[in-house]
This record gives sequence, C-alpha cells and structure tokens, in this order.
Amino acid sequence: MAAAATSCGPRAGASGCVVAAAGKDSVTSFQRRGPKASGPDGGCRRLASIAGTRPSVRNGQLLVSTGLPALDQLLGGGLAVGTLLLIEEDKYNIYSPLLFKYFLAEGIINGHTLLVASAKEDPAEILQELPAPLLNDNCKKEVDEDVCSHKTPESNIKMKIAWRYQLLPKMEVGPISSSIFGHYYDASKRIPQELIEASKWHGFFLPEKISSTLSVESCSLTHGYRRLLHFIQNIICEEGFDGSNPQKKEKNVLRIGIQNLGSPLWGDDICCTENCNNSQSLTKFLYVLRGLLRTSLSVCIITVPTHLIQNKAVIARVTNLSDTVVGLESFIGSERETNPLYQEYHGLIHIRQIPRLNNLIGDVSDVKDLAFKLRRKLFTIEGQHI
Repeated sequence: MAAAATSCGPRAGASGCVVAAAGKDSVTSFQRRGPKASGPDGGCRRLASIAGTRPSVRNGQLLVSTGLPALDQLLGGGLAVGTLLLIEEDKYNIYSPLLFKYFLAEGIINGHTLLVASAKEDPAEILQELPAPLLNDNCKKEVDEDVCSHKTPESNIKMKIAWRYQLLPKMEVGPISSSIFGHYYDASKRIPQELIEASKWHGFFLPEKISSTLSVESCSLTHGYRRLLHFIQNIICEEGFDGSNPQKKEKNVLRIGIQNLGSPLWGDDICCTENCNNSQSLTKFLYVLRGLLRTSLSVCIITVPTHLIQNKAVIARVTNLSDTVVGLESFIGSERETNPLYQEYHGLIHIRQIPRLNNLIGDVSDVKDLAFKLRRKLFTIEGQHI
C-alpha cells in the first residue's frame, strides 16, 4: 500500500501509457500492410479504442463521460482516466445520489467494469435503481416534450433579457444522434435488468466486510478505509487495470463509485466533532487511492457529506487531494425555496475545482451562476436567468 502512495503525482499516468502505446504501434501510409490481426480495429490499436472513451482535444488525456453531457462540458470534455471526482453532497442527500447513479449507468452502457462501494446501501440494490438510458429513436422527442412542459412565457422573457448569460457556454439539453460519447437517462425509469446481468461489477458493502479481522497498520486508517483500499487494489491488480497483468480481452476501464465517504458509517468521526481522533484518516485514504488511480485504467467518483464536517481544515485537505470537485446546494429548507427568483430551479451547482495538467494544484472554473433542476425525466444544468 505504501508503494501505491508513492506513485501519486501530478502526472496522468494512465492516459500517458495509452498515448505512448498508440504512438508506437501506429501505421503510416508508407508502410507495407501486414496480415490483419484479430481485433475490432483491424489490428491497429488507437488511443480511443476503449468503448465509451475519447481523447481530450486540450491535452490528449483519455476521457470518460460522467453520465451528464452538460457536466462533461463544464469539466473540459469529461473525466480524465486516472483521476478522482469529488461530489459535495447536498444537505438532504437527494440530488447527489443522482450524479452517482448517472456515472454508474454510463459505465454499464459502455461495458465498463464497475466497483461500487457503500456503507449504507447494498451495491446490488444501488444498481437496481440506476436510471434507464434513452437509446431509441424517440429519445429526442421525449426530451423535447419534457423540456417544453416546463417552459413558461415568463421564463422565456427572462432568458431574453439576461444578456450577460449569452457569453456562457451552451449546455446540451437534448441528445445528439451523431454523438457516441455520453448518454441521456430517464430518471423516471429503471435500467433494464438484462443490462445489469450482462455487466461486470464488484460490490463492497461495509457491513458485510466489518466482521472479518484485519491487523492494525501504521497508516492509522479506520477499519472500513483499510478494507476498501485492499479491495480496490486487489481488483485493479487481478484484472489487469494497472498493466502488471495485461488484460486478456479488449482493454477496459474500471469505474469506481464510493458513496457517503467520511460519514460515521465508515467509522470516521470527522462529522461528529471538530477535534476528532481520526482527522487524518480520510486524507490518507484519498492519498493512497489517488496513487492507485494514477497507475491504472480507472476513474473514481466519491460523494462526501462536506456540510457535516466540523473542521474546515479537513475539507480543504480533502479538496486538495481531489482532482475535480463539484458541489451541490439544494434549495430545500432554505429561504431560496420560496424565493420567486429561484422558482425554476431546485438548487445550485458549484464547479469548485477542475484538473490542471502536470501541476500539484487544481484550477478554478470560470463558469459561474449555474443551477440545476430535476424535471420529470431529466436532470439538467443551466445558467441562472434571474
């Protein structure tokens, strides 16, 4: 585990390895054509040969979709393989599970391997609640009906007079038939059972793991964190996502989803008192986890109840140890819930940090004033027109 920690660095190791391999095996028009090797691309391996991935136009990193095309745009095209996305949960934990489930559903649609970890819900039950994809020819019609049903003449007037928002990037609302990166999902329906049965996933349910004994280590991690790190490391090594044991079949991406990390259910007390005994446990966990991600074809999303953490210094350290940080602020129970200026929205979304290539610190998004709303079928992100 210590070796994994030392490998943590600012470089994007996973995507870099893929780029190097693509450059080495590329074939030019001046080379003689050899016998075709068995494979989906005729024997020529390319950077974007993994389903559901594409190279970034900015830095060449291999990207996967979050499951929300609008969020992909805000993050620079998607999530870079080998990075960590931290979701700051909303106060009543109503909307953050949706982003968590979109991320997992996108993995099932693209045939990615899933690793779902939770101390609250059984991973098998979480998969049963994933939203259904909009893949048929009528999906655009359904989305248009869902969007139009929530439009009012008053909202259209507000959009016209809000001239300062014309400079903001346009968020995709409906699906584009030519795009194969990122899908749209119907929040009112559940993913077909046959898709779940055909997918490959690994579940980590803490109550089932807590009974087994584990020797105390010098890293002073809580029992739940140690068990989870060993579980993730074993999956990465045994299935060849780190390259040490090459994958026998086509290369794939491991999508890791960890729910409610830092809550008392994980044995952590950072949400109970300001001067907690395990104040360094969560940060050490993220440090080692980030080292595992950097050296493997994997990407991780974590939801953390930051509004419950008493010590603000812990929040700052957790943010620094994450590559991308997105915060959700719900209007439920706040004065904005009855404010007519916010009646079209259900909350605010804050892009607090986005990755910066080859740097120890992250970058800050220049897109502000973003709000989200949960329609009958879609979860959408828009610029505030107030």
